Amino acid sequence: MVRPPGVSRREFLSVGVAVGGGLLLGFDLPAPPPSAFEPNAFIRVDRDGRVTLIMHKVEMGQGTYTSMSMLLAEELEVDLADVRLEHAPPDDARYAEPLFGVQETGGSTSVRGNWEPLRRAGAAARSLLVAAAAATWNVDPASCHAARGTVIHGPTNRSLGYGALVDKAATLRVPSRVPLKDPKDFKLIGTPAKRVDAPAKVDGTAQFGIDVRLPDMKVATLAACPVFGGRLASVDDARAKAIPGVRQIIRLDDAVAVVADHMWAAKQGLAALDIRWDDGPNAQVGTADIVRALADASLKPGVVARDDGDAVQAMAGAARKIEAVYELPFLAHATLEPVNCTVHVRPDGCDLWLGTQVPTFTQTAAAKLTGLPRAKVRVHNHLLGGGFGRRLEVDFVVRAVQIAQQVTGPVKVVWTREEDIQHDMYRPYYYDRIAAGLDAGGKPVAWTHRVTGSSIMARVTSELFPKNLRVIRAVGLHQLIAGMKGLDTDAVEGAAEPPYELPNIRVEYVRQEPPGIPTAFWRGVGPTHSIFVVESFIDELAAAAGGEGGVGTAAGATQRARGRVAARVRELYRPGRRGRRVAGRRRARHPRGLRRRLRHDRQSGHGQSADGGRHRVRDHGRPVRRDHDQRWARRTAQFQRLPHAADQRSAGDRSPSRVERRGAGRRGRARHVVRDAGGDQCDLRGYGNADPQAPGQGPAAHGKLSVRAPA
Repeated sequence: MVRPPGVSRREFLSVGVAVGGGLLLGFDLPAPPPSAFEPNAFIRVDRDGRVTLIMHKVEMGQGTYTSMSMLLAEELEVDLADVRLEHAPPDDARYAEPLFGVQETGGSTSVRGNWEPLRRAGAAARSLLVAAAAATWNVDPASCHAARGTVIHGPTNRSLGYGALVDKAATLRVPSRVPLKDPKDFKLIGTPAKRVDAPAKVDGTAQFGIDVRLPDMKVATLAACPVFGGRLASVDDARAKAIPGVRQIIRLDDAVAVVADHMWAAKQGLAALDIRWDDGPNAQVGTADIVRALADASLKPGVVARDDGDAVQAMAGAARKIEAVYELPFLAHATLEPVNCTVHVRPDGCDLWLGTQVPTFTQTAAAKLTGLPRAKVRVHNHLLGGGFGRRLEVDFVVRAVQIAQQVTGPVKVVWTREEDIQHDMYRPYYYDRIAAGLDAGGKPVAWTHRVTGSSIMARVTSELFPKNLRVIRAVGLHQLIAGMKGLDTDAVEGAAEPPYELPNIRVEYVRQEPPGIPTAFWRGVGPTHSIFVVESFIDELAAAAGGEGGVGTAAGATQRARGRVAARVRELYRPGRRGRRVAGRRRARHPRGLRRRLRHDRQSGHGQSADGGRHRVRDHGRPVRRDHDQRWARRTAQFQRLPHAADQRSAGDRSPSRVERRGAGRRGRARHVVRDAGGDQCDLRGYGNADPQAPGQGPAAHGKLSVRAPA
């Protein structure tokens, strides 16, 4: 079809009759600012009037199926229930997310990136259908309007359904510009809507990747080396092969898989294997080693993310200086649906059935492994049983294709829950050094924050993202420059722009990669760690200043707002014994953390479960004291945690010089310890439910220090 004169390439809306009958609209939409790239999309209106949105986003519980359909239906003038969905094939050229430059679902971009494109698509389709009806009746299109999937001629009240108009509409010229609705005229947008994916999830017909069933399909599960960087040394499969239903044992460089008729046989076969691993270069690496390397790296200057005023000079002239070190652990995604991927590799092509946030990355990874052209690799996307960034990765796709290359016919590779957690792509372990200088009135006049950790941005941009102009335009030149400087903008997001009045602020980033441990975006990405650090430190400054007002006007207002929220939270949740009933529900026991065979030294003072964060606060002005008049709880919180050898040491002869509070990253656990100049530590609370203020159980018994946790 020839593009109409006067219409730009991006504004051109191609119209054709779909195979089997119907109106097929593929649209290129007006470009936003130069930093973004508008995606293409397709709408199909069948002769029976059914509207299909070929969906370029995936549903993982966030409501994308509903929100995208609402945007389209609003301008197309159809009921939400009349919009059907089909997953789009992998194609960055047509379906790239304008905020990233690739076809993906993540970063909370679906509505932001498609707010105008999908509405323009619906408006253009509506305009064509109205014009087709007007031509059929030989009337002025201005005398017609669309409503509920029909076009109505106002003066005569004649009407035609969309299905009856698709053939005529396919022959019409596309208008160069179609106005969008005024927000005051919205009928769907901004109103409550039933989730379009809910009925299928309720009646069990919803299809997730793990639900795929194909003729002659086998099922496989696997075990990878439990130490990062390790390899498979040997495996005795005699007992596994004797289990009914087991068909094949597949050996990979660092894993072994069992292929069977069904999952139960595959799991039994895997359990029957006698596997010997070569733990490799990381055999002796432990948590303490990783933390020590991060701590050492955090002492070095980093890449500057923000530098306003003169933080060094202001810090030197401050009346008091308070420093803190925050450590936040590796965290797994732990999606409800374990990662899985069904693959059928053939000489002439490859098909993959899975739930993925990145269809084109998946296609590229499979094509690279099989040596097939990308056009020969088809990706069949499904509902996701949780994503949180886990399915932005293709590591499990690569593994599934490696297994499928040795299997005749389709094979569904399913990770057990244990393997899924143990071989996740983790949120980085962050080590933050933060300091503030206070004036005589307790207001911050200087602020420094150095973030040390793995760089997710460096890995994904080098390994996953294509190197093309579309991506550069989408992410922006500033991201490219930051990457060249070694700055991970995600790691410092939330740290580089704290919402407080800080006249002198310097924020830096130091890249320190853990040996062999893969890191990835996790849920709310960088701010999940930086907001916790900044807000916790503001609390420390408020306490040190003798109340919320001492941290400045902005900080004080924020403190008061947070205080109101916290009061409500405290009503619903009270620290206490495991299994205690809270608000009518039985609180779940805290998990014991990731059980990786990377060992940690229990004598190092860094022994901590993998799901608990920690921090230390040092006040150079006076001993830190938490008293009741500072609105801290009167009762001392009692937190459960793993036993620690250092906890059993006597604290009778310790002279405390700083307070260390090790708090939970997301599990709600914490412990308070006092560290003396020699580096030894003692527990202020003792293990279990002992009262930390009981005689002889810690420095609080000396009357020198009172440490209390917020209730």
